[in-house]
Amino acid sequence: MRSFDFTPYRRSTIGFDRLFEFLENANREQADNYPPYDIEKLSDDRYRITLAVAGFGPDDIDITARQNLLTVAGRKAETRNRDGSFVHMGIATRAFERRFELADFVRVEDADMKDGLLSIELVREIPDAMKPRKISINGAAPRTLDNEGIRETESERSDERETA
Repeated sequence: MRSFDFTPYRRSTIGFDRLFEFLENANREQADNYPPYDIEKLSDDRYRITLAVAGFGPDDIDITARQNLLTVAGRKAETRNRDGSFVHMGIATRAFERRFELADFVRVEDADMKDGLLSIELVREIPDAMKPRKISINGAAPRTLDNEGIRETESERSDERETA
């Protein structure tokens, strides 16, 4: 696999360290595809990661969410063939660790396991301070823009309550 040197770009950019670290780490990762997984986009701000973890139970899997990193690890003690009764063991129960880089403001909402599939629900919640605002020219209070349109600020709501 070809590797890239991002040093010239690091010299001329400010604030992109995390992006370059992500690209360099993605380049170094090994090609281990166990366990297989899907990533679904359910809506603009909702995602689902589904991992195929047949043979593992909820107690065998650890899900850890840190800032911008989701780690799913599975460890299971091998007890299936102690008496030597298996002729072939094809169901993988080897230990694994899968890491997912998360964007800013993405958090884990829920995790569920059904039929050998581990589903992890993710939601992106952008703080009000980071959302675009509509600035009025006549000096009125700014309003926050969201998917439904313009939402009143807290000061406008309190003014309406005082006049009522």
